[in-house]
Amino acid sequence: MTRQEVLEQTKKVIYDCFPDMADIDLQEDSVINTETAIDSMGFVLVICKLEALFDVRIPERQWQKLQTLGDVVDAICKRLK
Repeated sequence: MTRQEVLEQTKKVIYDCFPDMADIDLQEDSVINTETAIDSMGFVLVICKLEALFDVRIPERQWQKLQTLGDVVDAICKRLK
């Protein structure tokens, strides 16, 4: 799976979890918790759905380091088999 495919699937999961964000054009440099309507519980939901979708595990200690959409995509790509 390419990085672009991971990015598109990640955006789809975010939009599916938060339909009210449909008007927000997420970019790789979008800061997840300040530029979007995603709070900490919503972020956990998104990460859990992404882990299931891509069959990866992102350690909880790394979650706090994930600031942007690009950071999330990088973390997933790093763990893809």
